[in-house]
Amino acid sequence: MQRLKTISLVSALFLSSTCFAQDWFEFTSSEDLFTINMPVEPVVEDIDWPSEYGAVFPGRVYTSTSRDRIYAVTVIDYTDALNVHIARTNTTAADGPVNYQYWRIDVIASVAYAATQFRNRGSEVTYDAWHHIERVAGHQLNLTNPDDTRSYVGIYLHKERLYIVEATVPQRAPPQGHFQQSLGFNDEDGLRVRYQWADDGSLYREENPNP
Repeated sequence: MQRLKTISLVSALFLSSTCFAQDWFEFTSSEDLFTINMPVEPVVEDIDWPSEYGAVFPGRVYTSTSRDRIYAVTVIDYTDALNVHIARTNTTAADGPVNYQYWRIDVIASVAYAATQFRNRGSEVTYDAWHHIERVAGHQLNLTNPDDTRSYVGIYLHKERLYIVEATVPQRAPPQGHFQQSLGFNDEDGLRVRYQWADDGSLYREENPNP
């Protein structure tokens, strides 16, 4: 009888988890050229993103909240980085085009800079390593926050847009790979972009990636 009760409990938990997972859907942003799994339709907020080198870039945050779990994708638009830096009023002699071109460095270093912001926010870092999605290089962090919640973070740079994926969940919740690993990149025509490594280590786009 005890065995039957255990099996019934496990089955009930499995069915509950399955039903919860079935509520998720694939969200696509035509403005910011990405797709990701989310539990509910996200709230979208425009933001300003102060960069490492004193410029301010436009961005958007897509936040989907389900029960006591928060799922967010932040997209920072670096596509006009040169003009954004030209318009700065806080430039110095080092910003001149014949010297260090900070507008280029801002884009190249954006993943590392964003990762530093997470390391410095007062949480315990429990995982901190290079990562990739569809061969798009990035960084992954797991954090234990001061309130004992857990945050699972992925940061990726694709086509001069920075994508920051963050799931924050209760202490005992499992890792959020179903959200974090579902990020995908689209082109301007809405087609999925996937890459492979060539023999020389460079990337090339797959001609007909599976959906």
